[in-house]
Amino acid sequence: MHLSPALSWTLGDPPAPVDPRLLPLLIAVAERGSLAAAVLHCRLSYRGGWGLLREYERTLGAALVAMQRGRGAGLTPLGAQWVDRERRARERLAPVFSTLATDLGAARRSKPVPRLRLRIAASHDFALAALRGQLAPAVGLDLEISFMGSLHALDEFAAGAVAMAGFHVPLRRTARGAGGASAYDVAPFAQRLRVRRDRLVRLVEREQGLILPRGNPARVRSFRDIAARRLKFLNRQRGSGTRLLVDRMLGDEAVSATGIAGYESEEFTHAAVAATVASGGADAGFGLRAAAAEYGLAFVPLIREAYFLAVRAAALQHRAQVALIALLQSAAFRKCVQELPGYGAAAPGSVVTIDALQEGARGQQRSGA
Repeated sequence: MHLSPALSWTLGDPPAPVDPRLLPLLIAVAERGSLAAAVLHCRLSYRGGWGLLREYERTLGAALVAMQRGRGAGLTPLGAQWVDRERRARERLAPVFSTLATDLGAARRSKPVPRLRLRIAASHDFALAALRGQLAPAVGLDLEISFMGSLHALDEFAAGAVAMAGFHVPLRRTARGAGGASAYDVAPFAQRLRVRRDRLVRLVEREQGLILPRGNPARVRSFRDIAARRLKFLNRQRGSGTRLLVDRMLGDEAVSATGIAGYESEEFTHAAVAATVASGGADAGFGLRAAAAEYGLAFVPLIREAYFLAVRAAALQHRAQVALIALLQSAAFRKCVQELPGYGAAAPGSVVTIDALQEGARGQQRSGA
């Protein structure tokens, strides 16, 4: 029988054990940007998750999660500090825990792995989240990722606030819209980069489309169907690459934004969109196939896209960047990507020039989509 130690927290004087559901819930809020998505991920009811947070916020006398109507949820400084302490504690204890779990009688101790830190601003992505939480810590790499819209991430990168920026650009349509489609405009991304200064690291290819209730009861195949059936739509935030896709596809299908009920309603992650559709808070959303699959929802594929990490060319030889690129090229990362519905590993970790952004536009023109 496998025996392994576990980390737990106490609070107060005299110390009382902290509910083991609390930290996983806080971590899920940080990663998914929504309490609705977090409670579904943690297999809690919304009422139960809300009550758990309120119980500890009363005990602490301060909020752990900040909620904004129509703009998701995030951790307060106190919540973020607790999650950071949890992460650091697990990282420091992992070598000892591993030794104790495999051989309780052994006197040996694992040699601590040197830590490298890398700050990244990035559009929300499941592969990147898995990289941060599962693969990077094992090789001594701490990825400090702040999820935000693609354009915002590139602005942070251009200002030198982060070492890398994650963003996604269209490759090709996988289903023809009512009005067809012309080449997608990559100028909003390219204008935030410098041809000589910057490079791109390939991460993944992934599939986006309409996220719908299980079974797709309204038989939706396009944005035109959403408008015609007056279905309640949940959008992504302004400045996100996915929002740019939504606006372009509405134009391709000759559908006015004013004709989409809920167009102004916004969420900040793919998981939050899927969770809201799963809970009945919206009739349709747009996002990743992987998000729809996580909640057992229907999915109509509309586009394939490439996800890149922007990096300074001069930083490619820095230890943290070298470690990340090696990890992206590893079999472990490829296996992780293969397990994500709608994802593909297309030369992950390869370094390309800014000209690669034009591949999507040229692909659109060749396909006539």
